[in-house]
Amino acid sequence: MKKRGRGMACGWYGIARTAAMDRAAVWVEIDDGGTLKVATGVTEIGEGVLTGLCQIAAEETGVRPQDVVLADNDTARVPEAAHAGATRMTYMIGNAVALACREAFGKFAAAMADLWQVSPTSIRARAGEVWVAGSPSRRMSMEHAVHVLKKDRGIVIVGSGLFTSEHTALDPETGAATPWQSYVFGAQIAEVEVDTDTGEVQVLGVWAAHDVGRVINPQQVEGQIEGGVVMGVGHALMEAYSQAAGHTTTPGLAKYILPTTLDVPHVTSVLIDEPDPKTPLGVKGIGEPCLIPTAPAIVNAIHDAVGVRMTHLPATPERVLEALRLKRAVQPREQRKVA
Repeated sequence: MKKRGRGMACGWYGIARTAAMDRAAVWVEIDDGGTLKVATGVTEIGEGVLTGLCQIAAEETGVRPQDVVLADNDTARVPEAAHAGATRMTYMIGNAVALACREAFGKFAAAMADLWQVSPTSIRARAGEVWVAGSPSRRMSMEHAVHVLKKDRGIVIVGSGLFTSEHTALDPETGAATPWQSYVFGAQIAEVEVDTDTGEVQVLGVWAAHDVGRVINPQQVEGQIEGGVVMGVGHALMEAYSQAAGHTTTPGLAKYILPTTLDVPHVTSVLIDEPDPKTPLGVKGIGEPCLIPTAPAIVNAIHDAVGVRMTHLPATPERVLEALRLKRAVQPREQRKVA
C-alpha cells in the first residue's frame, strides 16, 4: 500500500561573520572599447557568481553585460576576496563590485559632464550608451566616450571598492557577540509517497520559499534552490557514510547512493525579494540556506503519511520498514491498555 503525506520545515542562516570581520575588495577600470575590467580574487565553484558580478557591474556603470571582463583571480595580483563559501559571494563581493563601480562611474560622469558642460547628475549610461538627460543630441557610445576621455583628455577611469561586515568585538568575559551581519530565512513543504510494503519513500514535490534579499538573477537563484533541494533529498533518503574502527566502510559511490534524475522531485521556488537594509545592493544569499529545511520537511511528510517518526538519516527503506514494524508491534499493546 502507498500512502501520501506532507511535511513542512523552516530554517535560517547567517551571512557575513562579524566577530572575525569578513571583507572583500575590488578594482575596476572602464577601458578601451567601452569594456569594464573587474579585478578581484573571486573564485567560481559552480554557483554562477561571475554572471551575477557581471550583471551588477553592468547595471552600475551602464556598460553591456557582455563587455564586462573579469580579470585573473590570482590574489598576488588582484585584491583579496576571501573564500568561496558560506553563502557570502554575492553578499560580500557583489557589494564590493557595486561600490567600486559607483566610484568609477562618478569619475566618468564628472569627466563627461565637463566635456558636455552640463551637471554630472544629468549623465546617464545604459547598455553601452551615454547621454545627457533631456538632451537627445548629446549622446554617444561608451566606446567613443572612453576614446575621447582617454586619448584626447588623458583621463583613465578607475575605481576601487571595499566591503566589510560590521565588526562586533567579542565580550572578553562571556565571549558573546553578534555573530552575523545578515540572516536569511526559508520554509519548505515536501510531499512524499511511502510504500508500506517496501519502505521506499518517493518525494513527489517540494515547495520552497526563501528570503534571498534583492534578486540579481532569478534563474540562478531558482537553480540554487533546486540544487539544494536535490542535495536535501539525498541527505534525507539515500546518502549514508559509515565507519568502523576509524576506517570508512563506504569507500566508493557504489555504496554511497546519490540522487539521480529519477529521484528529483518537482520543485516550486518562491523568491521573497526583501532587500537587505545593511548593504548598498540589498542582496543576501541562497547557497547553503536552501538545503537546510529539505530533510526535516521530508521526515515530517513521512510521519504525516504513515505515522512513524524517523530519528536517524538517511530514512532508507530498511529503516522505514523497521519503524513501521515497531509501530505495529506497539499498537496492539496500546489498544489492550485502552480496552
